[in-house]
Amino acid sequence: MRKRIIHFSLLTFTFLCACSSSTSEEQAARAARAYYQHLIDDRPAEFLQGKADVDSLPDSYRAQLLMAINQYRADMLDKHNGLNEVRVSDNVGRRDTSLHLTYAFLLLCYGDSTQEEITVPMVERDGRWLMK
Repeated sequence: MRKRIIHFSLLTFTFLCACSSSTSEEQAARAARAYYQHLIDDRPAEFLQGKADVDSLPDSYRAQLLMAINQYRADMLDKHNGLNEVRVSDNVGRRDTSLHLTYAFLLLCYGDSTQEEITVPMVERDGRWLMK
């Protein structure tokens, strides 16, 4: 009986440990959500910093990307009364091993009560998830 209790306890502990660790798909989705949260918080430069290889871009191109991000925010405000919330979608992220990408699914919740599910390709660099 004692052996059975110990065995059950070890099995339960192992199961709980396995469930508590997050998958790479979940990590990528949380990182993507955090980058899109920067759009809500009116921090477009931080959103841009979430892009892979942004530091190797020429300053002029980086400035153009920042202008495009600001235009994206203005379009959301004009068409949907702004972006109110970003959630990780219930859809499970997908990993593409041939392209070394993980696709994160986010749900954008707009001010006009509409929602849009988007796919954000993510890449891991030095233990950090970045938007591709």
